[in-house]
Amino acid sequence: MKLAESCPAHDQAAPSAADGKMPDFRGKSVKAAREALDSSTSITVNDATGASRWVLIESNWQVCTQEPAAGAKLSGQPVTLDAVKFGEHCP
Repeated sequence: MKLAESCPAHDQAAPSAADGKMPDFRGKSVKAAREALDSSTSITVNDATGASRWVLIESNWQVCTQEPAAGAKLSGQPVTLDAVKFGEHCP
């Protein structure tokens, strides 16, 4: 347990993927990104620092990069998110 870490006060609202296009998740929590995508979407989340940390509490991690890119048509393809803990800087 790290005493210097703090959790966000509230979860972020999930962006909408209702128009069939990939939302821009950069700066949003991994949890919000997962909630915005269809439950059948295969999502891989990587530690963007390269330290291979496990993303256990998704509301504590912010998306740095995503594949497919924001605005891309969603057609059931897998989604990859690179993330860091809130308070850390994206590489």
